[in-house]
Amino acid sequence: MDEIRIENLEIYAGHGVFAEENRTGQPFFVSAVLYTDTYKAGKEDDLQYSTHYGEVCHFMNQFLKEHTYKLIEAAAEQTARQVLLRFPLVKAIDLEIRKPKAPIGLPFETVSVKIHRSWKQAYIALGSNMGDKEGYLNEAVTKLRQNPLIRKVEVSDFIVTKPYGGVEQDDFLNGAAKIETLYTPYELLIFLQELEQEASRERLVHWGPRTLDLDVLFFEDFVSDDKVLTVPHPDMQNRDFVLKPLCQLSPYYMHPVLLKSVKQMLSELKDRA
Repeated sequence: MDEIRIENLEIYAGHGVFAEENRTGQPFFVSAVLYTDTYKAGKEDDLQYSTHYGEVCHFMNQFLKEHTYKLIEAAAEQTARQVLLRFPLVKAIDLEIRKPKAPIGLPFETVSVKIHRSWKQAYIALGSNMGDKEGYLNEAVTKLRQNPLIRKVEVSDFIVTKPYGGVEQDDFLNGAAKIETLYTPYELLIFLQELEQEASRERLVHWGPRTLDLDVLFFEDFVSDDKVLTVPHPDMQNRDFVLKPLCQLSPYYMHPVLLKSVKQMLSELKDRA
């Protein structure tokens, strides 16, 4: 990924734990590395294909002047997020905020916080087998697209599948979605659970009927097996109703644990069947 660098942009703003810092303000120095693709801009010599670093500087200056935070950790977090939201060609950002006038009471040069934030790719399984199944799935997709922290939503076809897990119930309508998000994996899980609750999802029977079922299948190379969130989804390799829609979106996406592509997992599942 190419880089656009901004070094030591001086911004006079009010951030600090003490009220005096917020009231009178002090100088902060902001450095940023914008990760983006500059090839087309360089080839065509046309700014429309790049990110205007001058606009980024003015945007960060205005944002840090208009908002007040006690911690420079918060100032960095919120500034990085807003840059990623405001400038769509920026895939990721390294952001450092230095505070040379921090009230430490000892000789020092500066203190700083440096963070890396980026859009992350994730895959979500969608399912419903109660009421207006297609309506529930379409409403979930709409809400994914309406969330400003989620972009580039791609959705597979919906397929009718038999219930999984041995509970007698109606057929399911299943699909998958590919997204980019600024959420962490756990924040994405919370948002998906909120969508399920809005669809009146009730968890009464394990593998039982549901109005809306949303599962995180992949979240880049993130791996977790705790009680709250297991990613990659632990049983996807045995579920054709997951693999078929997923294969339509990204057949060669590699499972970070099994080290197999989606297409390979689906082929092996068909062979076993």
